[in-house]
Amino acid sequence: MEIKKMAFLGTYNSDDSIMGVIMVTDSETKPVEFRVTSSIKPTNFQKILYGNVLKEHILVELVALPLLNALSEQPDIILVNDPFFLGANSKVDTRVVRVLSKNQQNGNKAAKLELKSLNSKNETIYIESPEEFEDELPGISEAINKISLYRDIMEPFERLSLACEQVHLKKTKE
Repeated sequence: MEIKKMAFLGTYNSDDSIMGVIMVTDSETKPVEFRVTSSIKPTNFQKILYGNVLKEHILVELVALPLLNALSEQPDIILVNDPFFLGANSKVDTRVVRVLSKNQQNGNKAAKLELKSLNSKNETIYIESPEEFEDELPGISEAINKISLYRDIMEPFERLSLACEQVHLKKTKE
């Protein structure tokens, strides 16, 4: 597997709302495309009806799928930092994997592989996917390792957060 374009998919939380964000980059993590959703604020009735599946529903159905369908640049891999986004794997053709540091591990049922490089905080970095895609992880890991030897693979998530904060501030001033 060769990665020419990667998508970094995340969220920005403010008050009781969630804003989805995606940034497609080249293999050097330079931005190629950027998109955000409107703020999503679930009603009390939705919170009752969806219960503990509400967050996954929001992240997959209301954030990931609309953002991925709106892209003009198609990524070779989708990197996420929230495990609920992994549910999008069954709904899209491009593999979705979670990138996480050692202190973010939560013991969920997922296949994990350690990346060979470290992030800027000198933490060990892992990639994770649902168990049904475990056989694809070695190839994905090898491709991401080629990039992460030169780039901090966690840093684009920080950019997403800062960009969303700017978008949110701009919208609140309007």
